[in-house]
Amino acid sequence: MDKVIIYQVFTRLFGNRNVTRKENGTIADNGCGKMADFTPKVLKDIASMGVSHVWYTGIIRHATQTDYTSYGIPRQHPAVVKGRAGSPYAIADYYDVDPDLATDVNLRMHEFEQLVERTHKAGLKVIIDFVPNHVARQYKSISKPRGVKDLGEKDNVLHGFDPHNNFYYCPGQRFAPYFDLYHGEAEPYIEEPAKATGNDHFDNAPGQNDWYETIKLNYGVDYYAGRIGYFNPTPDTWLKMADILMFWAKKGVDGFRCDMAEMVPAEFWEYAIARVKKKYKHIVFVGEVYNPYEYRRYLVSGFDWLYDKVGMYDTLRSVICHHAPTSAISQAWQQTDDIRDHMLYFLENHDEQRIASDFFASDGRRGVPAMMVSLLLQQNPFMLYAGQEYGEHGMDHEGFSGNDGRTTIFDYWSVDTLCRAAQKKLTESEQELYRIYKSTMLVAVKEKAVTNGDFFDLMYVNRHLERQYAFLRKADDEMLLVAVNFDDQEAVIDVNIPTHAFDYLQLKERNAIATDLLTKEKLAVRLKKDGSVRMAVGAHGGRIWKLKV
Repeated sequence: MDKVIIYQVFTRLFGNRNVTRKENGTIADNGCGKMADFTPKVLKDIASMGVSHVWYTGIIRHATQTDYTSYGIPRQHPAVVKGRAGSPYAIADYYDVDPDLATDVNLRMHEFEQLVERTHKAGLKVIIDFVPNHVARQYKSISKPRGVKDLGEKDNVLHGFDPHNNFYYCPGQRFAPYFDLYHGEAEPYIEEPAKATGNDHFDNAPGQNDWYETIKLNYGVDYYAGRIGYFNPTPDTWLKMADILMFWAKKGVDGFRCDMAEMVPAEFWEYAIARVKKKYKHIVFVGEVYNPYEYRRYLVSGFDWLYDKVGMYDTLRSVICHHAPTSAISQAWQQTDDIRDHMLYFLENHDEQRIASDFFASDGRRGVPAMMVSLLLQQNPFMLYAGQEYGEHGMDHEGFSGNDGRTTIFDYWSVDTLCRAAQKKLTESEQELYRIYKSTMLVAVKEKAVTNGDFFDLMYVNRHLERQYAFLRKADDEMLLVAVNFDDQEAVIDVNIPTHAFDYLQLKERNAIATDLLTKEKLAVRLKKDGSVRMAVGAHGGRIWKLKV
């Protein structure tokens, strides 16, 4: 079994080397990354970290304040666009590529096809976003295949809910949110009747904290009558959205990261994923599902991997920030042990605050032990967000997003550490952090004890460890003893190994020489039932001891 490591790139930002960084700047001011920035060398460097998949975030055309009408692309009213660049999750045309990302706007789809080809040549697989729950308020497809009816084209707008409609409506009411509908324009944004807003806001007046720039798609669920589902005959939205998945599958993508998957009925996923996988068996589906009580339902519907956000991510963040002891990690993995191979571990993504931000840990190095746990604990996939490996701070005042510890998804910007990494101007500490990330990821993909081995949590016999975490991985005659230290200072610890570990992993008592796979340091180990191994573990560091057993 291969270890999956997903490298998420925000495509608009990744290759942008313009360091003007003007707050609320236009694309002319601040520049924009392109698909062409992912050259064979860049992709080779990504693959060299042990990465298996690249998630190109923001490929499909979305609402933006940038004017592309000269290319035949409809202009969006700025009142219903968040930020100058716009949110990649307010899709304006499911069949089109975001023009910001193209070197030649007229050839944007061709450039995407070339990107897929280059990525595959580098030995990497391609994941793109599929945003099924909502679209931009001014959604209009100009690139849909011949014969395809646009979303909402045949809707009966006199019905708030109709199982044949693609949207939900507020009949007789104009869109009247609690903010300025002019936004500097001569004419206001007008929508009548108002459509329901993407975050399940079913009246005509969403607030500033709502997803006001989006409209909710109708999958046959009558929210007005208490979430009654009308799934037979197959709703029109199901057919349209499954066709969109098939369109991109034909382009050669290897997976879809499905935005807010739990806001769409599981019955749709069962229908759509089965249809895609019948023809494209290799394609994987990654679900953004936050309700643990729904995990198994969505896995049964066909998802391959689900975000482990409210479990492992939240737990590791609490441990990093001294809000929970390391024993909480054991409780987190136990909650999903029956579906462990399907849980996607991560410490950063476009929604979460950067580890090095002032809102999280203030220093990327503090995330190292959590990264090692996430990569080595189980066989399940791990996701890395571009810049995390250098300790990107995410403390910029970009514009719409504000200074919130996240890297913006709404503004034209460039990422400091990514720029300096490309120019070989990283600090020594940033270079060291990158080396630790890369070394650990390569251990995760190359060591059979990680990719195919058994796991044994040692914490129940090491209750004295409140800021350290230890576990074993074993395959055949090779074993890894992993110990990480979340503390701010070096720790010399005794890691107890119980008799049960010897029985479960079929170990024999013996003397052995262990090698730290990160430092190549040697350690003489006496493997004894209910014995212990003493070691020093650096502040915010970890040991990966490999020994023959």
